Amino acid sequence: MVSLILRPKCVPLSLTVYIVQHRRVEVALNDGTRHLARIVAEDRHLDIAALSIDAHGLPTAPLGESVDLKPGHLVFAAGHPWGVEGAVAAGVVIAVSERRAEFNPTRREMIAVGLNLRPGNSGGPLADAQGRLVGINTMLTGPSVGLAVPVHVVKRFLKNALGSRAA
Repeated sequence: MVSLILRPKCVPLSLTVYIVQHRRVEVALNDGTRHLARIVAEDRHLDIAALSIDAHGLPTAPLGESVDLKPGHLVFAAGHPWGVEGAVAAGVVIAVSERRAEFNPTRREMIAVGLNLRPGNSGGPLADAQGRLVGINTMLTGPSVGLAVPVHVVKRFLKNALGSRAA
């Protein structure tokens, strides 16, 4: 699973199923260091969780505006599919706030993208053409259709879960 840092010491992740199954979560940073994480908040319906690690000076992901995405916009999914570190897949936005069952069996607010998300992309960033985070990859729902939790939903989750600490 891939994670990303939105706030210093706070790592939002997708796949709360992983966190529920492995209540002890370890976060590995790009510099090779590993940290035990504390679960700060989770939302199983959204399939995201916020973790806290004891580390300082961490780089954070620049945030984009998922509400500004339109069908046809170029997006990139980063992750470690099948253990291949640093892999990137490119695709286009199919729909934003997609809730139709044929694309989104969960009926949660999602970004539907035309790219193949694979095991190892989950929890990783979905970025726009400027490299800004617009979503967190969560699942593949059909041939070449992936879903991501929109960053505006992630921000709302962090604000509700962490209050002023999310600012």
